[in-house]
Amino acid sequence: MLDMIIRQARTLNEEVFDIGIKQGKICQIAKTIEESAQKEWTLLPNQYLSAGWIDDHVHCFEEMSLYYDYPDQIGVAKGVTTVIDAGTTGAENIHRFYEFAQAAKTNVFALVNISKWGIVEQDELADLSKIKGDLITKVLNEFPDFIVGLKARMSRTVIGENGITPLKLAKNIQKEHPGLPLMVHIGSAPPDLADILSCLEKGDVLTHCFNGKQNGILDRQSNTIKSFVFDAYGKGVAFDIGHGTDSFNFLVAEKAYDANLKAASISTDIYIRNRMKGPVYDLATTMEKLAVVGYSWQEIIEKVTLAPARQFQLKGKGAIEEEMDADFTIFEFKEAAKVLIDSNGNKRSIDRQIIPLKTIIGGQVYDIESD
Repeated sequence: MLDMIIRQARTLNEEVFDIGIKQGKICQIAKTIEESAQKEWTLLPNQYLSAGWIDDHVHCFEEMSLYYDYPDQIGVAKGVTTVIDAGTTGAENIHRFYEFAQAAKTNVFALVNISKWGIVEQDELADLSKIKGDLITKVLNEFPDFIVGLKARMSRTVIGENGITPLKLAKNIQKEHPGLPLMVHIGSAPPDLADILSCLEKGDVLTHCFNGKQNGILDRQSNTIKSFVFDAYGKGVAFDIGHGTDSFNFLVAEKAYDANLKAASISTDIYIRNRMKGPVYDLATTMEKLAVVGYSWQEIIEKVTLAPARQFQLKGKGAIEEEMDADFTIFEFKEAAKVLIDSNGNKRSIDRQIIPLKTIIGGQVYDIESD
C-alpha cells in the first residue's frame, strides 16, 4: 500500500496525473493510480501542482543579529519546500546553524561564507585573516549533505580596503573542491562589477543581478546593459535575483529582459526585516515581480524548482519524477489587484496573484500561513 496518493495533480502545462508516494519519495506517476493508499489528496480544478519551490538565497540562522530569520516561517509556511541559507554562517559557526536546520520542517541547506564567522559584522571580508581555506575544507567534509556551496559578498561595505582579493581567495578555495558552486553578492563599488565578472566562471552564481546601483549591470548613461555583462552571461555565469532590501529594481530587470538577458533563478534574500516590513515579504511576491517584468509563469516555476536544484546539485529536488523526493507546492491564481514595490520604491501593478495553498515535504502536507 502507498503512503499517499495525490490525485488530479495539474501542472501549468495542463498535464493531469496521479502521484504515488512511499517513504517520502515519488514511487509512481500515472494517469490514474489504481492502488490504494493510507492517505489521498485531490486537487480542485483551479489548483496547480509543481515540484516544491526552492529559494536559493535566504538568511535563516535565528541566532544571528544582522540578517536572520526562521526557516519554517520563510519556508513551509510560504509554500517553499527548500531554502538555501546564503552565507549567514562561516566555518566557525555553521555547526550551530546545522543543529537548528535539522529541527526544521523545511529542507535547509547552506552556503558557507568564506569569512570564518559569516555575517556577524557587515564588513566580514575587511580582514583577510578570517578567510581560512583549511577550515572551510574541514566543514565541507563534516557536512557534505548540508553545505552546497561557497558565498562571497563583494561590495564596498563588506571588503574594506581589500578590493578583488577576497574573491580571488574564494576562487582558490573553490578550485580545491571541483564542482562546488560559488555564489557572489554584488553591490556598490569597489570592487568594480567588470572585475568581479572577469573572475567568475561557468556554474558560478551572481546574486542581486538586477540591483539598481551604479555598479550594477545597467549603464545609467546609455540606459543599456553593460557590454561585458553579456560576456559573463554567455560563458554560463548564473544570474540570480536575490531581491533583498536593496537589490531588485524593476527598470534594470525590464531592460535586461528586453535585451534577452534573463535570470537563471529567482530568490528573495529574505530575512526577518524585509519579510515583515517589505519589500520582499515572501517568494511568491518575488515571483510576481518577475511575471510583471515579462517572464511566463512556466519560466518562473522552472526558476524556483529545477534551475536552483541543478545550480546547487540538490539531489532529489526540483522535478516531478519517480524516485525524486515527494516535495510539492500546490497553488492557484487569484484574480485580484496588487501593487508590487521594488527595492528602490518603484511600483508596478498586477491583477493576477499567485497564491500557495499547501506545502508538501517528503509526502507530509502542511498548511500555508494565512495573511
